[in-house]
Amino acid sequence: MTKAKQKAILKLVIFLLVVAGTVLALLYGIGKEKAGKASEIALGLDLQGGVSITYQIEEANASEEEISATIDKLQRRVDSYSPDGEVYKEGSNRITVEIPVDTDKYDPNEILETLGKAGKLEFLDQTNATKKQNGEEYEAALTGQDIKNADAVTDTDNTTGLTDNVVQLQFTDEGAEKFATVTAANIGNPIYIYYDDKQVSAPTVQTAITDGNAVINHISSFDEAKSLASTIKIGALPLTLSELRSQVVGAKLGAEAVSTSLLAGAIGIALVCIIMLLAYRFQGLIASFALGCYVMLELFFLQSLHITLTLPGIAGIILSIGMAVDANVIIFTRIKEEIGEGNAVKTAIKAGFSKALSAILDGNITTIIAGIVLLWMGSGPVKGFARTLILGIVLSMFTALFITKFLLNIFATLGVTNKKFYGEAKKRKVVRYSKAFKYCAIISGLVIVAGIVMLPINKSNKGTTLNYSLEFMGGTSTTVTFDKTYTLAEVESTILPVVEESTGVKAGTTQIQLVDANNQVIFKTAELNQEQRDKLSDALKASTAFNVSGIESENISSTISAEMQKDAIVAIIIASILMLIYIAIRFSDVKFGASAVLALVHDVMVVFMVYSVAWLSVGSTFIACMLTIVGYSINATIIIFDRIRENLKTMSVDKDGYDLIVDTSISQTLTRNIFTSLTTFVMVLVLFILGVTSIKEFTLTLMLGVIFGAYSSIFITGPMWLAFKKLSLKKAAKQ
Repeated sequence: MTKAKQKAILKLVIFLLVVAGTVLALLYGIGKEKAGKASEIALGLDLQGGVSITYQIEEANASEEEISATIDKLQRRVDSYSPDGEVYKEGSNRITVEIPVDTDKYDPNEILETLGKAGKLEFLDQTNATKKQNGEEYEAALTGQDIKNADAVTDTDNTTGLTDNVVQLQFTDEGAEKFATVTAANIGNPIYIYYDDKQVSAPTVQTAITDGNAVINHISSFDEAKSLASTIKIGALPLTLSELRSQVVGAKLGAEAVSTSLLAGAIGIALVCIIMLLAYRFQGLIASFALGCYVMLELFFLQSLHITLTLPGIAGIILSIGMAVDANVIIFTRIKEEIGEGNAVKTAIKAGFSKALSAILDGNITTIIAGIVLLWMGSGPVKGFARTLILGIVLSMFTALFITKFLLNIFATLGVTNKKFYGEAKKRKVVRYSKAFKYCAIISGLVIVAGIVMLPINKSNKGTTLNYSLEFMGGTSTTVTFDKTYTLAEVESTILPVVEESTGVKAGTTQIQLVDANNQVIFKTAELNQEQRDKLSDALKASTAFNVSGIESENISSTISAEMQKDAIVAIIIASILMLIYIAIRFSDVKFGASAVLALVHDVMVVFMVYSVAWLSVGSTFIACMLTIVGYSINATIIIFDRIRENLKTMSVDKDGYDLIVDTSISQTLTRNIFTSLTTFVMVLVLFILGVTSIKEFTLTLMLGVIFGAYSSIFITGPMWLAFKKLSLKKAAKQ
């Protein structure tokens, strides 16, 4: 055995050991923090259930100190429901609260009602408590601002072994001084604790307390102690908050979303591997193994980078799995072409990676640009999609350019050099795609016009031009799960009257959406306040005409929806401009960038037509879909542009002409377009079939984007560049 083969075997063994180590890390984690453990990946509210709410700070000139104090108070309230809850500042004047919690154990409407309540906590001595009861002015000894913390614990007497439910209090420095004064003056007397003018406790002072710590003991039950601690901990919020957006997600839906998405991912990966094996033989086997490595790395970094996984995030992962094959397809196609030219396998592998590099980098970077814009301007779920998409693209490039290359070189060194294992590209007949451009342009134009024509028709028949979701219109969406499936007529006659009567909304203004697969009905109404939502929940649960097993709600104010509409338009414009600049620089020709962006406008408008005609919901995920389509379509476009750029150097313009160069480039990259579109489509299709309702429209749009992107990259983009080129040549000839 040669030294080269010995080194190759050693490298392969080391690589397999690293893979085995990664598997162990996914199963058990690394170190005390269990870094990389797949089961510890943080799940968003839409996957585990819970409550999310965004507040507007009403004070115009709130200081950072006041905002921080408010966040701290809210965090303490959240901790009483879940240790995994999170409170954070959003923008300059908003605070978002996310509480993953079992909605069967806690009433989500009660959480929403009490969470942002300003609250007024007071500690009163006997004299001032009497004044309060008589409606006279009085002075509180301490307020909520003086409380640092409050916890419910079960205390055990070491001598007797008896237990007692107590609340441990901790005061601020200023509060400790106040409490020392009031307790010293009231030994043997009660201190009355009021919350929002209601007495919640009256513990008796046994001694002066001067160290800033106190205990309220002899509480009848631990639940009562926990409730009292929570009330005291709430204190008074330094700032006034108003609800902008809220969402309640049941744990059952989250569990179903996770299980169906995992199944969809497994089936999709299996189908993609089969396609790759059939199309690329031994290279397909290597690609399948690299894809497995990609999935493991994705899971590892999701946990170790503390990326919260959301439902759109799962879609981003599955989409990126389909796209991960793209780089391999580009490389393998190049290798087959090199073998077809008569080169040896080792030479073909080297040349294949070298020639594919620029197309892979340019295609993926432009998609990352779309992801960055999503991350910058998107809301929570969209940001989750953007994070996983960007991570997926980076890892897909790594697995293709390093792992796939590493394995191919290893096996080539070990003697797997029979050309039959790799395939040999035959010279493809050049199809004159450019001649079909004008016909395709007419068809595309008619489709786009149809979508535009539907806008006033929708306005006349349905009240709005598009089916705007809550994010874009504001309002309340209530998803009710019943024990059976109802028809629209049954909902309108039996359930809708209960909804309208309990909420007081105007009759005929409620939108109804049936979700047969889950026995769910979605009611979209004008924005409901907390009292209206409580009445709706109580009325639905109390009705004997039907059985309700779950209620989830989402509330978004018109203020935030208007901002989302503006951000959506700006996001698409910014992404398009950045891509135009990047392509123009990379290809040293603005005609490439201009034709690419116009093709993107074409793809977006065609998908927009689908939204208009099919009356699909237009919301935050709509923007994610559009920008993903933009990134994906330009990926395919760059592959063709890369070939045009290459063929401009190797083919004779005087002899062949620009028409033949463009048609040759499209013909040479046709296989790549077909297989990449197919693998991506398969991944998204499986998720569409098996996924939960909330992700079906999202994946449907992505599937349409894949189809239209493949169509435009073949019939629109290259011929459009050709048209621009001919136009510039004519202008130059006239000068």
